[in-house]
Amino acid sequence: MASSNPTPVRIGRRRTAGDFVKAFFAFIALSVLLFGVPVALASLVGWPLPRSMPSLDTLQQEITTTVFIKVLTAVVWVAWAQFTACVLVEAKAELSGVGVPTRIPGAGPSQMLARQLVAALLLVGATAASLTPGLSQLGQSLEGNQRPTVAAAQQTPGQFAAQQAEEAAQQAAEHLDNTKVQGGQKARMEQSGTKYYRIQPPEGRHHDSLWEIAERHLDDGRRYKEIYQLNKDRVQPDGSQLSQASLIRPGWIMEMPADAHGGELVEMPDESPKVPENVREQIADYQQSSPNAQKPGGDHVTQPIAVTPEAPSTPERAPADPGPAQSGEHAAPAAESGSSFGLSDALMGSPLLAAGLLAALGRRRRATLWQSAMRAVGGRTPDLATPTGAAADVQDSLFVGADPDAVRDLDRALRGLAAALGAESKTLPTVYAAWLTEAELHLQLAHPAGQPPAPWQLGQDQTFWRVPRADVRALEDVEDAAAPYPGLVSLGTLDDARLLLNLEAVPGIVSLSGTPADRTAVFASVAAELATNGWSDRLTVTLVGFGAELGALAPTRIRHVEDVDALLETMEAETGQRRRALGNAGHDSVLTGRTGQAQHTQWAPHLVLLAAEPTDEQAVRIAELAADSGRLGIGYLVGATDDGIPGATWELEITADGRLLAPLLGLELTAQRLPQELHAAVVELFSSADFDPDAEGEDGGEGGAPADPSRLPFLVDITEHGRPAVYARLVGPYEVMGLDDPDGERSPLLHEALAMLLLHREGVHPRVLASGLWPRGATEDVRDALIERLRTWLGQDEDGTPRLRADDTGRLTLASSVVSDLDVLRTLHHEATAGRGARRASVRERLLTDALALARGPLLADRPQGRYGWLSHEIIEAQLPLLVADVALALSAHHLEADNPSAAIEALNTSLVSAPADERLWNELLRAVHATGDTGLLTSTADALIERNRALSGGTRGLPPRTEALLDELLPTWRTTEAAAN
Repeated sequence: MASSNPTPVRIGRRRTAGDFVKAFFAFIALSVLLFGVPVALASLVGWPLPRSMPSLDTLQQEITTTVFIKVLTAVVWVAWAQFTACVLVEAKAELSGVGVPTRIPGAGPSQMLARQLVAALLLVGATAASLTPGLSQLGQSLEGNQRPTVAAAQQTPGQFAAQQAEEAAQQAAEHLDNTKVQGGQKARMEQSGTKYYRIQPPEGRHHDSLWEIAERHLDDGRRYKEIYQLNKDRVQPDGSQLSQASLIRPGWIMEMPADAHGGELVEMPDESPKVPENVREQIADYQQSSPNAQKPGGDHVTQPIAVTPEAPSTPERAPADPGPAQSGEHAAPAAESGSSFGLSDALMGSPLLAAGLLAALGRRRRATLWQSAMRAVGGRTPDLATPTGAAADVQDSLFVGADPDAVRDLDRALRGLAAALGAESKTLPTVYAAWLTEAELHLQLAHPAGQPPAPWQLGQDQTFWRVPRADVRALEDVEDAAAPYPGLVSLGTLDDARLLLNLEAVPGIVSLSGTPADRTAVFASVAAELATNGWSDRLTVTLVGFGAELGALAPTRIRHVEDVDALLETMEAETGQRRRALGNAGHDSVLTGRTGQAQHTQWAPHLVLLAAEPTDEQAVRIAELAADSGRLGIGYLVGATDDGIPGATWELEITADGRLLAPLLGLELTAQRLPQELHAAVVELFSSADFDPDAEGEDGGEGGAPADPSRLPFLVDITEHGRPAVYARLVGPYEVMGLDDPDGERSPLLHEALAMLLLHREGVHPRVLASGLWPRGATEDVRDALIERLRTWLGQDEDGTPRLRADDTGRLTLASSVVSDLDVLRTLHHEATAGRGARRASVRERLLTDALALARGPLLADRPQGRYGWLSHEIIEAQLPLLVADVALALSAHHLEADNPSAAIEALNTSLVSAPADERLWNELLRAVHATGDTGLLTSTADALIERNRALSGGTRGLPPRTEALLDELLPTWRTTEAAAN
């Protein structure tokens, strides 16, 4: 993406002037090292070793300068010999293409240098990308000499896609629909015999690849995945296995799809003179590992094979592939073989989008809870509705798919970059795209921008900046730094790399073609991520022709415009305003205003998502506006017909099978989408987070409408007959009673799983449970084993029913005999305010007193560090203080009615330990103290509340307005006293 008019990318790599330059300097370097060094040593120093065996007296003599030089010369000769051996070994391996080069003992750096120089010298004969690392990787160790997932990317995403399709396609193949591929192969096998291909040795610097084999024999390089699937993990003649599509070796045998063709594929009767005997034996052995190699009757089918007489018959045995990742490394979750029970693959496969939606949903719920608490009648905060149906499935999908660590790393890396450049008084470079992998973040720059600040490094070339995510986590918090690239948004994935396009920086229009439904699915995904992402501070997203309801996700970010004419009127005014503002500020672009002291809200991006197809006249006007949009911080993503749209800089296409194509860029991604049904369910989930106080009567009591069942808490039997079989204390330190302790090593995991189930009485999907316990991923068998251990630990009720069961949707639920103190606390409060206690004051006092006694501290107060990370997605830690405050307020009101202010003060002070920031408790405490008539106590209480507020806010905010008004009423002198104290 280095320019607005990138050239098409070809898979076959042509030799460039740069290749010849590299080869020339490599030849000079090899000549100097191989021939110049020995000539110089021989002519300047001569023979360094003594002519005769030295005596003991000679060894005891003082070391002269001459002796020191000769000793040093001998060391240089040894190093030269070692380097020469490395060059010979690497040259042999490169020219033959057989196996891997022999390791020269103790010659790691020397052999690495030799490899680079030999590779560069032979590069002039290359016609395709080689697996040998380039000169840019000279500093890497020999052992770590694998090309990173995105390190091969060049100026544009298309070049990256082309090279990755040829060199690193394992992840894409893993996501292939195996059933479909194998079924297609089986159907073709019925029409033709099994065919094989033998990987050829390199010609010059041209190495065989699955992509090129598929291009030659299947007419489509993208069908390399079929070849990979047919041969994956099968033992090759040298004893190794194909585990990555990019790692194939000369002499290996590939079973081919039945429709393979081409001159290199020849019929091979058993006695064919074209095929050496040892090769026929290798094929026969390899055929035994193929389920399609034999007919049902056991007869072998005809076996065409591609061979060359010069092919080596006994390739070197390559090292075995590394085993599974060690404990502690990231393990991707295994693909589910069973039903997902309504979970969405689209959301589970969109970690940044899911994390943003989940975080925004949590903020919405907390705000709703607080607002509801502030206007609650009778000291009762209404419960939020529990999502059901499609909304529940979407919520579970978000829990499973969200990767908050990735969002955190991306945000910290970008803000850290802005802060570092600002400290150096440098301007942010224009970034067209970002590639995010498990290990690194790569930024693709529009133009070279010099050396990046640490820990950033130059990538494949001057237009790439990269930073390891491990280094990002070591950075200090940079929350004060501006978000430099808020217009970045996920478009999809290529292998294990996620592409984020910077819509704000595109110099013109990005068009998106495809069917209306497919386009809208992409538009909705882009809008939802922009509205909720964690790496933007200020952002305006204008939607045209779709998504009016998406404003529910972020009312402050999203706005909807009815038609294109209204959009044009708005954008023409804003474009002119931004041009004038940049001119007045003396900035070249909005990026200048995002570093240093020039930060201003005028530099926040405005991104337009236009799903409605504009007329030709409207398209021309949009193109005129977008011509200068890149530097103004305005981006346009516009829906287009198959004919395209005038003035489009980059043209994207979404296909019916979910691929995002950019032919001019050579780009093919698995698109990130939010189809209509998910789109509606996400909006429903956010709508359920809002509370309408007029929507229902107060608890469905007399004279009110029936209460919404989804808002009622889980209630337990608090009589003597309802004594639970298993009782867990979650409020305060965690403790489980009624069960024997599980195995010591597995106890923390089982306790955490039980806590999650107790906090979700509506049920927990197994995949949600697994993602909570193992946020870095776990396989299905590990998850199922944990669930079975949990079921065994919890045991059965007296009637033989397991206490852990699954409902019709597949969610895990607990029996009513398994209860937590939080369940009891909610039940006591409900009974006191809406049940028996609402009619009898004595019963209300007892129930509320018992409930307040359960408030022993914060939720799971002693939970170990590094576990229970899923609680960050929950709102229970916000609900618990409000619930405790509700209990205390109700009990205080009861005591004040009974003219017992001292008991009311005690109850309120107890609850302030759990809910120190609840303004309702502050105000009620002031009223209770005022009821005692003790002015001195009221003054000291007011002083304590003022000091508490100062500590909670860091001294930046005054008292809440309602508290100030109440103090003015109850203690008019407080302002004078506070002013004197300050």
